[in-house]
Amino acid sequence: MFKPIRIKINEIDHSAAEALLQSNRRGIIAMNGVEGYPYAIPINYFYDCDNKKIYFHGAKAGHKVESLKTSDKVCFTVYGNERIDESESWAPYVQSVVVFGRCRLLEAGSESIDRLKEFAMKYYPSEQLVDKNIAHAGRAVQMFEITIEHMSGKQVQEK
Repeated sequence: MFKPIRIKINEIDHSAAEALLQSNRRGIIAMNGVEGYPYAIPINYFYDCDNKKIYFHGAKAGHKVESLKTSDKVCFTVYGNERIDESESWAPYVQSVVVFGRCRLLEAGSESIDRLKEFAMKYYPSEQLVDKNIAHAGRAVQMFEITIEHMSGKQVQEK
C-alpha cells in the first residue's frame, strides 16, 4: 500500500528517521480538507517513540478539526539535519521523514492533559511554567494523536 523509497541509496535507517522526528520542533501535517482540497499546515509536535505516536495541539474547532472529521488519514513531514560537504559547499545534504497515519482528536480528560504536558515540556523551559499554562488555558486546547502506519526517511543532496 505504501510506496518504498525509489532510490535506495538515499534512504536513511529507521533509527535515524526517529532521531530526526524527535529532534525537530516543527513539521507539516497534510490532510484531506474541505470539499476534497488538500490542507497542509505547519505544527509544533511531540513524537512518542515508545508508542510510535505523534501528538500536537490546536483549537477545538476550525478547518483542521473539520478536515479530520471528514477523513482521519494524514501525512506528516519533517526535514532538517542540513549539512554541507566541503567539496561541494553549494549543494547541502538534507534529511526528511514522511509519516502516513491516522489522526484522532483526544477526548478531554487525564490522557489529553498528560499528552499536553509531554508536548509542552518539549517547548517550555520549565515544568513549573508548563503547569502554570496548562492550569490557565489547558481546557481550551484540543490534543491530536497520529498513529503511525508507515514511516520512511531519506537524505538527498540538493543539486
